[in-house]
Amino acid sequence: MSGTPWARGRLLGGFGGPRLLFGRMYEDWGVELAVFPPPGARVLCIASAGDTAAALAGAGYEVTAVDVNAVQLAYARERLAGGAAREGTAEAVMRVGRGAAARLLPAWRQEKLRDFLALDDPAEQARRWRQELDTPGLRRLMRIGLRPGGALAVALRPSFAGVVPARFDEVLRRRLQRTVGRHPNARNAWLWRLLAGAEPPGAPAAPPPPGAGAGAGVRLVHGDVVHTLQRAPRGGYDAVTLSNVLDGPDAGFARRLRAAVRHAVRPGGVVVLRSAREPGAHGPGWAGQDRSALWGVVRAVRLGDAAGDRRIEP
Repeated sequence: MSGTPWARGRLLGGFGGPRLLFGRMYEDWGVELAVFPPPGARVLCIASAGDTAAALAGAGYEVTAVDVNAVQLAYARERLAGGAAREGTAEAVMRVGRGAAARLLPAWRQEKLRDFLALDDPAEQARRWRQELDTPGLRRLMRIGLRPGGALAVALRPSFAGVVPARFDEVLRRRLQRTVGRHPNARNAWLWRLLAGAEPPGAPAAPPPPGAGAGAGVRLVHGDVVHTLQRAPRGGYDAVTLSNVLDGPDAGFARRLRAAVRHAVRPGGVVVLRSAREPGAHGPGWAGQDRSALWGVVRAVRLGDAAGDRRIEP
């Protein structure tokens, strides 16, 4: 469908067919468990790497997982059947950034970084972040990599470049500071994936992890999420979660998506939207509760009828 660059299956420039974009997922499914209707409800999510689908199915939901990228969907199927995680384009980009930080900044080398990630006291984490990790050297490095015209902006496909906030180096540092100041590092799989490219020792990422029977309750669909919602029975879903879906597509796609959600989700159902963009007048919503540091906005809305919708506040 026109207006959705995710259909190309490529985050970076260049030629060729779709690729595996995400080897792991970077949204905290704990938000969905907090706001969704009780287990047993019919829910839809983006398939991506399968983590959220596995967590929701493991919690007892009837899950439909959709992805427009056939390569990504096949990978989600593998992981839900017990396959190991692999590196996607997003992880490759992160690996390059972590490698640069480790070469230039002693506090970002693996041994010291893992010592920081093993902490479980947010107050101590915030102190060490300010004093040891958020240094002038890190700021210079992130400025080079993440500002407009920097390495990431140059590498991204043009349709995605506008998604990155104008001063993303400062934005991401603030989000990291927020995360380490609120959530224990030792149990934060999403922070470990971002900063170390690894899982916390001994900590499963979802209940149960992919391969432990979670895939049995997941129906995988290859297609555009708008078409999938349009073809669903009216009110056929009790909740949907649509991370990243509006990061990149044009305004026409956004209008079609809103109409499709209204068709497919029953009145009283819940919609969760995540975006990497900076929050607007309504604030960040659940972004502070999401243990991932990547999101600027996490919005949870209960759909209404004539009385209107209602935001679900954290």
